[in-house]
Formats: sequence, C-alpha cells, structure tokens
Amino acid sequence: MTIDDFERLTDEQAHNRELVDGELVPTLANTLEQNLIRDLLIVLLRPFVRERGLGFVVGEQDYDFHGNAHGPDVSLFGPAKLPLVDPDKRVQRFVPDLAIEVVSGDEIFTSVWGKKERYLRCGTAEVWIVYPVAREVFVYAATGDRILREGAELTSELLPDFRLPVTRLFDSVSAS
Repeated sequence: MTIDDFERLTDEQAHNRELVDGELVPTLANTLEQNLIRDLLIVLLRPFVRERGLGFVVGEQDYDFHGNAHGPDVSLFGPAKLPLVDPDKRVQRFVPDLAIEVVSGDEIFTSVWGKKERYLRCGTAEVWIVYPVAREVFVYAATGDRILREGAELTSELLPDFRLPVTRLFDSVSAS
C-alpha cells in the first residue's frame, strides 16, 4: 500500500492505523493518561508557538515519512512548511520539525523507538518521547540527546525561551 492508497481509505478504515512499510498497522487506542499529557502539551505549546510566529502545533496529524504514514501525538511544523500544507489530505506530504510521542503503559517501547528513528532519519529535527511509567522525557536532537527526569526542565532550540518542568507533565494526570 502507498500513501495515496492510504489517503483513499475511508475514515473508518484508517482510524487507529498507520502505514508502515506498505502495510496497515493498528495503533493502540490512547489511554486517559496519554490524552491528558498530549492535551497539556498542546495547551501549553500552541499559544507559545503562535505568539512567537514559530509555526503550528497539532495533535495526531499524519505525515509522510518516506512512504510511511505516522501521526505523532503532538507535532510542530514551522512557518516555512505552511505552503506544503494540504488541508484536504489525511497525510501531509512533509515531516514535522518536532514530533512528540506519549508512551502508554501497554505500548511496546520498541515500536515507539522505531518511530523515533524513522522520524529523525526522514528529517524531523527533534523528537520527544514522554514515558509516564518512568516519569521521564527522552529528547533526541542534532544538538544532543537527553533524558529528563523529575526536577529537570523540558527545553528546545526549536522553542526559544520555552521551559516546562518535567514534573508538571506527569502531575497533570493526577491533578485532573
């Protein structure tokens, strides 16, 4: 199957599926914990990015990673990619500048690891993997990889002056 084939699927056929190496692969439904963390990231990032003209933040948007369709939980693409956006397509034909994956307790970490490798190989500048079980955030970027734990702040060269205490991500779940 190609990206064009994937694009022609009905919403029902494509729901909770990604295109990986020509095959439709089911994705796990999000847990409440994943949704709360994803939504917090969107609520914090969207106005920050908009006010500074850094681009666009979106949740669960599919992108074309060299013929594979993946939808990171949260993604950001800069204003330079706006001319590439096709609002009528399920899969945007570019990769985001930042891809964020929130790992559920049931999700196989190796599958998220594989996505991270594909994202970076295809040109995504930075990938965050939020791992609630360990209360850690893994950050992968050309400037260096980091593991952030309780007490650390999540920052990014893509988001100058953005600071998010890692604890806030995980405490948002218990405060809901």
